[in-house]
Amino acid sequence: MTVTIDGRTLTGDQVAHVARSHGGRFATAALDEAARARIATARTYIDANFMHDDAPLMYSFNTGVGLFKDQRVLMSEMAEYQMKTVYAHATGIGEPFGEDVTRATMLLRANAFASNYSGPRVAVVDRLLECLNAGLHPVIPQKGSVGASGDLAPLAHLAAAICGFPEAQMVYRGRRMPARAALSEAGLAPDFPLSAKDASALINGSTVSLALAVLALEDAKRILKHADIAMTLSLECMRGELAAFDPRVHAARPHAGQAATARNILRIAQGSQRCSEAARVTIYPDEARAPGKPPAPRVQDVYSLRCTPQVHGPMRDALGYIGQVVGTEINSATDNPLIFDDGVGGYTCISGGHFHGQYIAQVMDLLAIAATDLGSISERRLARLIDPTMSYGLPRNLLAGKRGLNTGFATVQCSMSALVMENRTLSTPGSVDSIPGKSNAEDHVSNSTWCGRKARTVVENLEQIVACEILMAGQALSLIADHAREHPIGRGSQAALDALRSVVPPALDGDRWYHTEMVAALELVRSGALVSAVEAVTGPLEP
Repeated sequence: MTVTIDGRTLTGDQVAHVARSHGGRFATAALDEAARARIATARTYIDANFMHDDAPLMYSFNTGVGLFKDQRVLMSEMAEYQMKTVYAHATGIGEPFGEDVTRATMLLRANAFASNYSGPRVAVVDRLLECLNAGLHPVIPQKGSVGASGDLAPLAHLAAAICGFPEAQMVYRGRRMPARAALSEAGLAPDFPLSAKDASALINGSTVSLALAVLALEDAKRILKHADIAMTLSLECMRGELAAFDPRVHAARPHAGQAATARNILRIAQGSQRCSEAARVTIYPDEARAPGKPPAPRVQDVYSLRCTPQVHGPMRDALGYIGQVVGTEINSATDNPLIFDDGVGGYTCISGGHFHGQYIAQVMDLLAIAATDLGSISERRLARLIDPTMSYGLPRNLLAGKRGLNTGFATVQCSMSALVMENRTLSTPGSVDSIPGKSNAEDHVSNSTWCGRKARTVVENLEQIVACEILMAGQALSLIADHAREHPIGRGSQAALDALRSVVPPALDGDRWYHTEMVAALELVRSGALVSAVEAVTGPLEP
């Protein structure tokens, strides 16, 4: 698969295909030929008209940066200035970003240049794509950016690596090494000199923040369907009511995401006889009532079951808004200054503030908040599953072996509660924080990179929580299969259980290495195989 970039039509799904391997292979990236011609035309004009010592001062074309904006840089100093600009900003610290974030950043920076507002040479775009397609991944420290003027520190490390600076490093074929050695080993020239505006174009823009946002959003969209499936499995375990998902209920409060969640749950549970009063007459192993005594009418379920549409729904709606913002950012120019066709055969240079990452910062805070709450309600269902007084008699701790000798799945729920607490801290907004920098030249910053980093962690934690709800609800359904055989679960629920059982057998003999099963459930969610199995019998679930 090849993704062609033109600065206008790139999608988050395409970014993910380039950033992450599929079947051990990455999608490649190429520059659209019309976009290439536009960049070359603009650059020819820049070189002919801007690149002389009598040209008007144009920020970062022929001036210093920050408070040195009024200091002319002579053409004789230009090559050195490009190099020193990168050196001055390569101040990142901490562990490097993962391969997928690095790859997404490289692609998104190239796509921003393809929009033809930035003014670098075509060779800079080609160099980014050559490194990307060769599997050369710059080592980019995660910390040090405030999200204005863009992600200067991490992007400087990227720029230094693709230019072959002696201090820069790359990962190539799984090995971390000096960038120059990696470039040579991959068959690329280790030296890549920069010309006027190239350096500031490479490092100026909130592109690392955007890469984090794109990947976090794509993951969150995948998780949401799994969360609906997980909840339906838990509902079936506890023989819950389906009335709360009746379309008439949600027409009375017509939020789109809420209604979509309710429809998904009904679709997954279609044909269920487990969610019925007849099924509730069956006594489960730890149910605290005398044999033959009918259960009290259920009437309605607890909030973690009944209010699922009102919690999953807001995340659905939030992802719609986040997707609009991220989609716009993917195809935006975010450096400074920008160049514009003047309509009479030339170009003009205008300073602005598109490098400011507040859009990304705010939607990543929103994503973290929504994902945290989704994980919170999922964990509350896990807590019910292990307690027979709240699960209507499911075996305590979902244990099949000898009690005392074995502990059961209570420890899995405990680990998920740790992730929920971590998420609650990480969902504290970072976009409201700002510390002026660079002698107050940057007197308001977005903190977008931190917002993206923590949102991505929240989403990763959420994915594990949802995977463990699927794991534990599947365990509960297997434990009560004989007791409840006269009341089958829904078609979608059964398909989900079968998909789980294809990779994780039920724990029917006591404790085992639960970590292995938690990882297996997580990989099942990440693969999309479980949703595919459900949709094969239910039809498409709503995103």
